[in-house]
Amino acid sequence: MSATPAPRTGLPEAASLQPMQDADLEEVARIEARNYEFPWTRGNFADSLAAGHSAWVLRNRGGMLGYAVLMRVLDEAHLLNITIDVEWRGAGRGRQLLVDLCEMSRQAGARQFFLEVRPSNTAALALYESAGFVRVGTRRGYYPARDGREDAIVMVKPL
Repeated sequence: MSATPAPRTGLPEAASLQPMQDADLEEVARIEARNYEFPWTRGNFADSLAAGHSAWVLRNRGGMLGYAVLMRVLDEAHLLNITIDVEWRGAGRGRQLLVDLCEMSRQAGARQFFLEVRPSNTAALALYESAGFVRVGTRRGYYPARDGREDAIVMVKPL
């Protein structure tokens, strides 16, 4: 992971994408907890950084807008987490972050981009489908849920 921010093309001028650092983890964990009933922990994000996963934070002058973590293996990229904080949603930042992650992965040699999504997360599902992702499978009982476990829809997009 490079310390140089990725070039920005589609985000509002005031937003920039920067590599996630250890110093970001407390804020990332706070945003994660605010946005999800079953959030990743600070330790999950720290483990991702330690494993060398590609991790990014999206900021503007007002602070952190969101973040993403992805894993690259050979010619595949796998989105592990993408979040735009609830107060910053609705302005296309999540879509642009997803587009940018796909492009960075393509430039790094990935030919396919995978992700999982909860069937109950209809907003994310609609975003992924409109961005060219297609359903390719189901992971049974993948996510924790209030009444047990929830399946995951596996999606892929050719790069």
